[in-house]
Amino acid sequence: MVSISKTQSNVLSVSAPSLTAASQSSAATATATATGVCITVHGHFYQPPRENPYLDAIERQASASPFHDWNERIDNECYRPNAFARILNDRGEVTGIVNNYEYLSFNIGPTLMSWLERYDPEVYQRILEADRKSCQRLNGHGNAIAQVYNHIIMPLANERDKYTQIRWGIADFRSRFDRNPEGMWLAETAVDYATLEVLAAEGIRFIVLAPSQAERCRPLIGQNQEDQQATDREWHEVGGGQIDPTRPYRCYLKPEMRLMVSNQLSPLSSHYLGRGHGLHSPAPSSNTPYINIFFYDGPISRDMGFNDVLSNSNHLAGRLGQAVRGDHRPAQLISVATDGETFGHHKNSTEKCLAYAFTEEFPRRGWTVTNYAHYLSQNPSTWEVELKPVTAWSCSHGVDRWQDDCGCGGGGGWHLLWRRPLRDTLNWLRDRLIPIYEESGRKLFRDPWKARDEYIDVIRDRSPANVDRFLDRHQSHELDAAEQVDALRLLEMQRHTLLMFTSCGWFFEEVSRPEGVQILRYAARALELAGEVAGIQLEKDFIDRLALIPSNVDCFKTGAEVYRQLVTTAQVSLKQVAAHYAISALFAKYPREQRVYCYQAQQEDFQIQRMGSMTLAVGQLQLTSEITRETEVFVFAAFHLGGWDFHCCIQPFGSRRSYTMLKERLFGVLQEASAAHAILEMVRLFGDQSFSLRDLFAEERHRIVQLLSQENLTRLDQLYTQVYRENYGVMMAFHRDDLQVPVELQVAAEVALGHRCLTAAKALELETEDAESLLAEIEDLATEAGHLRSHLNVPEVKQILERLVWRSLDTLLQAGSGTDQRSPLELEADIRYIERLIAVGDRLSLGLCLDKSQELYFDSLYSQIVPLCLGWLQRKDASAGESAVVPVALGIAPSDGGWELPSIRQLLELGQTLAVDVECWLHQLSRSLVD
Repeated sequence: MVSISKTQSNVLSVSAPSLTAASQSSAATATATATGVCITVHGHFYQPPRENPYLDAIERQASASPFHDWNERIDNECYRPNAFARILNDRGEVTGIVNNYEYLSFNIGPTLMSWLERYDPEVYQRILEADRKSCQRLNGHGNAIAQVYNHIIMPLANERDKYTQIRWGIADFRSRFDRNPEGMWLAETAVDYATLEVLAAEGIRFIVLAPSQAERCRPLIGQNQEDQQATDREWHEVGGGQIDPTRPYRCYLKPEMRLMVSNQLSPLSSHYLGRGHGLHSPAPSSNTPYINIFFYDGPISRDMGFNDVLSNSNHLAGRLGQAVRGDHRPAQLISVATDGETFGHHKNSTEKCLAYAFTEEFPRRGWTVTNYAHYLSQNPSTWEVELKPVTAWSCSHGVDRWQDDCGCGGGGGWHLLWRRPLRDTLNWLRDRLIPIYEESGRKLFRDPWKARDEYIDVIRDRSPANVDRFLDRHQSHELDAAEQVDALRLLEMQRHTLLMFTSCGWFFEEVSRPEGVQILRYAARALELAGEVAGIQLEKDFIDRLALIPSNVDCFKTGAEVYRQLVTTAQVSLKQVAAHYAISALFAKYPREQRVYCYQAQQEDFQIQRMGSMTLAVGQLQLTSEITRETEVFVFAAFHLGGWDFHCCIQPFGSRRSYTMLKERLFGVLQEASAAHAILEMVRLFGDQSFSLRDLFAEERHRIVQLLSQENLTRLDQLYTQVYRENYGVMMAFHRDDLQVPVELQVAAEVALGHRCLTAAKALELETEDAESLLAEIEDLATEAGHLRSHLNVPEVKQILERLVWRSLDTLLQAGSGTDQRSPLELEADIRYIERLIAVGDRLSLGLCLDKSQELYFDSLYSQIVPLCLGWLQRKDASAGESAVVPVALGIAPSDGGWELPSIRQLLELGQTLAVDVECWLHQLSRSLVD
């Protein structure tokens, strides 16, 4: 309830939404003590690296349609909804927006965080802000934990790679969250004692594992319990997943444990792992290193992923409540963990369940929402645990899912015989690249392996100044330009060597899936870089080994054919980058300096001439890789014959004189107006190699295809419009008699109306003075389409209207809070304009997504809109000679923004249109008029 006091007993009572901005703040400042029942929900948020190794960008993925790629799609379905999770009332209106990351324990893979930072900075900042707020709420212990860098299976990595993965994960985390991580998530929770040693050595305090990964546990000897009976410390066998997950455990890293693992796991035996034998060892001494381990509740975590536990918050709380121990212990942790993508992507809208549970359901039951680090700080481990030798949460055969035909992840009658030879082949490549890196690296770096461990600083920031600082720090002597290129190539070779072990490549049922192809692309890039630096060619031997990898797909048969068809064809040379630039320059006027993916293109000379339908561009171009700094100057000639026919030639720049002569000769031939002669001259001057439209990178190719199609589409639009106009009366006659309109006429109507609608919407987005008539035109088109029962397929109009609603609302709210006050008529017209935009989108059945506008409105509700209501009520009371209205519970100061009642009411009604709960304030205004 929100109470607003007036004179004596005259009190205004307003039923506020269940979760206002004020109550969210109250929930966020919950007690920072981890006693009683504590709840931790951990989300492992991760996407595999999908970037083209040559372009440092994700290319369009058709399977993710209507989004550009799967990162963008899952961001839209999961990462963003969790950053702005709605709490709804029974009318489906927003009563609160919660940043779930403030309450979730979470890790977000560094490769995914890099993508979010670049492509959705708003969500990225919400994640960082959530960690800061959780630090404030929980005595400095943030919700975020680190992750091994690119999700490799740590027990299958060599020792150097273990260290680099953990150091990169820590450094990446520190650079983002501005603090050291206390915990680290292991890919697939795959663990062995060697990995634990590295984690502890690098300062990681705890990890999270599945209960099935524990072998046995026992109480620790307390500080004053040296004479404790030996029988009190007997081991409890928990190898079947019976470990109590409500407490943390201490896992000691005794030398004999690693020795026993080494002896028993060389080679790794799936048979041995399947028997679940633990590694029994003497009691630890006081100075034995250790790491803390939390085991999540397995059954509840599985239910979250595969059952309906997340269908509503009461159901979730009830299921968690079943795990609460009734033994009156002072503190217990109910901890669950699952893939973060469960919350919204795998299970639609379940982020709402979490938001309400965190801020309402759990506090109502007296439960404290905490994270692992905070709980551990107040409840240190009192039990010791020993682990099974090598385990993971998604394979019941140790880690064979990532190296053998164990059956996990298979299905559809497909075999998994490819996994072992793929692992062996990549291990072989890694081991062959090590001496290349060491021998070449010693000539350039003081310590090549230290340079690799700190290369994450460059991966995070590739600015020239930062790269220079890195090289200054690690170079063995002053490196010239060529040596700098080789140094960066070597480090990139190692980066791609690590990336080729990303776990997803083995996770599914076939080597030719996108995940398998991606790790082979990383391998190909590492091979190429090794050849460029050391002149050692390993690709033939590599392909021979790939030939031993069986594929389930007939058109491939072996991994070698997968490599030839899907990997080799995707490799990119500097010449291809130059060709991409040259053909694109036929349609875009580039400035002197232009970024082309991860390359800097500097235009030294450019000239273009047109002759009828033919266009010829000739130029000189310097390309520089932002990643390796390799630079080359090219001469190009790009010839557009008209339509879809292109002929582009590239060659290294020779001399100014030869370039001038080449240019004069080509433009001279163009004057003959003979395409055949022009192409023959290009072949004579450049040689046989040429590039065409299909050699462009996908994004630019699609853009040019659309440009080339536009003329034909315009003609078709005109034709369909003519057909529609000539037959409008006929179509209406069909509708009057309830007859089905011939499909040809219906299509003509939908194309014609859709074209007009898109044209008007584009103009509306650009125009401000003529906005009224343009919007009226779109409204008329919606009416016309309704009469004809036509559905307009205009997704671009949908996007335009969504942007216009947000932009207009932002302008309105800024005008309402600024010093430049608008008149009531102007304000009411602005609100009515937004309402009309939304309404016409509904009439066109576009399914407008107004989430961002809703977030903007809700964010302003208690900072701007409610104060306007209170300000008006205060002025009304003052004019009636009553004492001023003073807000009591919300802590909101009235605003004397000068808004009149009709405008304020209209602004609140706009909130209803945006599905924001403002009923109590509308009701209060109505009551005040009655009073």
